[in-house]
Amino acid sequence: MGDIEVRRSTRRKRSIQVRREGNRTIALVPAHLPEAEADEVIARLVERLDRREKRTMVGDADLTDRAAELSAAYFDGKATPTSVRWVSNQNARWGSCTTNDRTIRLSDRLIGLPVWVVDYVLVHELAHLIEANHSARFWALVDAYPKAEKAKGFLEGVSHRRG
Repeated sequence: MGDIEVRRSTRRKRSIQVRREGNRTIALVPAHLPEAEADEVIARLVERLDRREKRTMVGDADLTDRAAELSAAYFDGKATPTSVRWVSNQNARWGSCTTNDRTIRLSDRLIGLPVWVVDYVLVHELAHLIEANHSARFWALVDAYPKAEKAKGFLEGVSHRRG
């Protein structure tokens, strides 16, 4: 079945879950499930995951365009990065902003997450172009994004699950 790591668990009773961890695909399977049945369900779930990732996969140019849209919507166009790009070396944070050269980098771990979550991380990093620290003024800028609290909770849950 390709590069899929199957993890069987006696604690898992019925459900099968498939997820990406970096470049690996992990399948969580009940220990009692026959291999043939597990392989069939895993193949179907991997296909669904691949389709979802293709729908949500955006390139650096798309990120730059989206950052411009979000800046216009929430910061009157005042947050203008010189570049916005995906990076694969951020494992402890979701994004980063270098205010000196006005560059924004988003962790590729965000790929496949809901668009409103990626938008939140972009808004967070764009806010640093206006307010470089995490002051009350900074959080007021970020909280202008309507789904900020929901996205923070979502990312905390993802971090907890992966951590």
